[in-house]
Amino acid sequence: MGEKEVLWEAQQAAQQFGQVGAIKSIRPYGSGHINDTFLVEGDRNCILQRMNRSIFQKPEEVMENILGVTTFLKQKIAQAGGDTERETLTVIPTKGQQPYYQDGQGEYWRMYYQIEGAVSYDRVERKEDFYESAVAFGNFQQLLADYPAKTLHETIPGFHDTKARYEVFLKAVEEDVCGRAKYAKEEIEFYRARKETTCVLGDLLAEGKLPLRVTHNDTKLNNIMMDPETGKGICVIDLDTVMPGLAVNDFGDSIRFGASTGEEDEKDLSKVSCDLELFRLYTEGFLKGCGGSLTGLEVAMLPMGAKVMTYECGLRFLTDYLKGDVYFKIHREGHNLDRARTQMKLVADMEEKWAELEKIIKEVSGY
Repeated sequence: MGEKEVLWEAQQAAQQFGQVGAIKSIRPYGSGHINDTFLVEGDRNCILQRMNRSIFQKPEEVMENILGVTTFLKQKIAQAGGDTERETLTVIPTKGQQPYYQDGQGEYWRMYYQIEGAVSYDRVERKEDFYESAVAFGNFQQLLADYPAKTLHETIPGFHDTKARYEVFLKAVEEDVCGRAKYAKEEIEFYRARKETTCVLGDLLAEGKLPLRVTHNDTKLNNIMMDPETGKGICVIDLDTVMPGLAVNDFGDSIRFGASTGEEDEKDLSKVSCDLELFRLYTEGFLKGCGGSLTGLEVAMLPMGAKVMTYECGLRFLTDYLKGDVYFKIHREGHNLDRARTQMKLVADMEEKWAELEKIIKEVSGY
């Protein structure tokens, strides 16, 4: 479908929402890779999105989660004297008072008010921004600490079920549909040798030692809207993967992505390591934002969250390589194998620095 047709569809969808007023223009917006996003300029600027049904197969449940969480957040923000229009997303209902619009092709559309006077960053260019993102994600945990997590839908079932992902990996190795296993012998052995990593957090959850919480599950820097004047994180966005989960996983994914000294697909593995200064900085911000809402065991398991999330991500890259690159977009031959190797290097580096990571947690938390 051409750009003109897509924009025409977006214009038709935008007109289905109330409270928008006169529409001056609609154009593609942002750097997201999952949903189709548009900026609707008018009396008040809005963000319009066509949801990706191949990834989110039950859009109604996604929107039910988002509406529940943002309504709850607005109550908390109001009680604290905050700005409910800027500190969480505002879902704009359709003229029929629904949180989404379904068009004639069965596509689902939703609309939010744009967070005015705010920016997001795709890369960690200033350490202060990484710290402020940690405070914001920690505060997200703190505000939702008493939200009934079990009432949320799993928008992507088994998203962080590392044990299940390991079984999928083993099956991909066994089937070897593309004949690639012979090129990844060392990588396959690396993940097999760390099989116990797949069970640690899941077992603690099953035993009731780690609490089920509302988690974001995509804690990258660009999912925080920042105030360019104060440098503070204003609002956590991209709530599609808000689900029941573990707080240590949200922490861990941020470390995996933001505390690495190399790109996610860096070929020169000598450039890839876990930066201890950034690890400390993020820990300080995250725990400050959490405001004492985490248990002692959750705090102690933060390094394990980083290791498990890095291991799991690499496992997914390697599995996709073995299957023929069917999930993650690639831009060169062996791209997913390169990605798996960077995660391996990070895991190995974390293992070497384990005593230092645990020491940082103790120093920052006071536990």
